[in-house]
Amino acid sequence: MNSRMRSGIPGSVVAFPGRAPNQIAFDREELQRILDLYGRMVAAGEWRDYAMDFTKDVAVFAAFRRTAEQPQTRIEKRPALRGKQGMWALFGEQGQVLKRGHELAGVLAPIERRLVKAIDI
Repeated sequence: MNSRMRSGIPGSVVAFPGRAPNQIAFDREELQRILDLYGRMVAAGEWRDYAMDFTKDVAVFAAFRRTAEQPQTRIEKRPALRGKQGMWALFGEQGQVLKRGHELAGVLAPIERRLVKAIDI
């Protein structure tokens, strides 16, 4: 019996050992969009490493210029803020909020613009 069938529902998420099953995560489309941007930023020489963290309140994707540094960019998904300022947030290197919104594409727009500038140079 594979891990998808252990829960009894095909395609359901099985919790990691030691983690609560109600953790926040990126869905497949969101993660694909974030990793696509990450790959393009790596190709442009801007990013070299990434980390992800999933808790019961937030899912975080952090991109690093170098592994031992603070993240250059952090993308957070907080569904609790869905009805207020939007569940997506983009943070800069110093922890400042660069963009908040209801749609991932709009929140990633400042990075996309920076990528276009990096390629044009």
